[in-house]
Amino acid sequence: MKEIESLFEEYTRIRPESVTELPSSGSNRRYFRISGGGITLIGTAGTSLEENTAFAEIDKHFMLRGLPVPKVLYMSKDRLMYLQEDLGDESLFHKVSKGRESGNYSAQEIELLKKTIGCLPKIQFEGGRGLDYSICFPQPEFDDRMISFDLNYFKYCFLKATGLEFSEIKLHEDFQKLSSDLLECCGSETFMYRDFQARNVMLVDNEPFFIDFQGGRKGPIYYDLASFVWQAKANYSDELKEELIRHYKNKLSDYIQIDDAEFDRHLRMFVLFRTMQVLGAYGFRGYFEKKPHFLQSVPFAIDNLRKLIQKSPFEEYPYLNSLLQRLTEMRQFSDLREEKILEVRIFSFAYKKGIPQDESGNGGGYVFDCRAIENPGKYEHYKHFTGLNKEVTDFLEKDGGVTRFLDNVYRLADAHVQRYIERKFTNLMFSFGCTGGQHRSVYCAQHLAEHISKKFNVRVKLCHREQNLEQEF
Repeated sequence: MKEIESLFEEYTRIRPESVTELPSSGSNRRYFRISGGGITLIGTAGTSLEENTAFAEIDKHFMLRGLPVPKVLYMSKDRLMYLQEDLGDESLFHKVSKGRESGNYSAQEIELLKKTIGCLPKIQFEGGRGLDYSICFPQPEFDDRMISFDLNYFKYCFLKATGLEFSEIKLHEDFQKLSSDLLECCGSETFMYRDFQARNVMLVDNEPFFIDFQGGRKGPIYYDLASFVWQAKANYSDELKEELIRHYKNKLSDYIQIDDAEFDRHLRMFVLFRTMQVLGAYGFRGYFEKKPHFLQSVPFAIDNLRKLIQKSPFEEYPYLNSLLQRLTEMRQFSDLREEKILEVRIFSFAYKKGIPQDESGNGGGYVFDCRAIENPGKYEHYKHFTGLNKEVTDFLEKDGGVTRFLDNVYRLADAHVQRYIERKFTNLMFSFGCTGGQHRSVYCAQHLAEHISKKFNVRVKLCHREQNLEQEF
């Protein structure tokens, strides 16, 4: 820390008044916020001269190309430390945390995501134009060696650590085929960021600035798109993924013509490759370095892999496809994933038969009394119907009373579900009671279940107790 203080004083001619070490990610670099005389800078201490040099040189080139990156202001003589502009503390990762936790991104969050992915073609093409790739660390371009390193990273640091048995010879044959297919996408002079993800995007007045590109090199455009859209814990819906990809393609069309079928085929391969690379990193940082943050991310990456294989099996790599299928079915990963999903149980009931019991052991939840709503049950015509039938729903909605009642319930439930998701709780219960548990309570419970299931990434279990009806969303 003394060295970084001295570097600040050497550059500014001002003694630092405060030095705060910032959280680091998976690398060995250390970051410090240094303040003095009204000036605040970020100091970085790295252990690799080549890596520091790569960052500084790429940064200089990006600045000349008009890309939004922090300016490197000063380096130590041994190039193991440097000072750069302070972009503040607001990262894209934290800015969209509510959407990530709930699986329901707001319009403002989606706009930020699109704004970020819309910058990627400019980084790839403008950033790559005229860059001296020989300064890139640890190598100048994406090639068969890099592919081999990352696939072996997955095999030895993750796959073997799971205890899953497999044939290394058969797996190697499919790895070679995948490597050959990935290399078909190379050839253009484009910059591959390598770690293009929300944690490496800082927001300044809601405009994205990009950091941690020291691992970048010449490479195909698909890798970074896969990295961002299929980020393990992003929790993007399929619809949002498609929206982000469409927006990227729209910006990409400023630089190249796009053949959609070819583009989608190449992207699919890179999503598979990037997911395996990420699991290798999580395995090394989690299983071997014992960093819990990375182990917590494993189920999300496995879930991405599971959905990818289910949507479009990789039949061109038959042994790899079969192996990944077995991997995603391992109980240790499905259990971990399920623990993080909130289960919301919703009941309709008759008060004369008692309030439903909370079997989770958490002491119940909200109980709403529907008896103030106009009761169709007092009319002979409706006695053979339930709150699921059109005749009853039309009756209940006619005067608007049930709609106003549910509007208040929705506001309360939305806030509660969101908070439970943020706090990693796993059980929440809502119950609606009326006289017979047939009309009003059934209508309200059904509508709340549909409302929550559409708005949040949670499991919803609905039980109309007196009707002996159960449903899962």
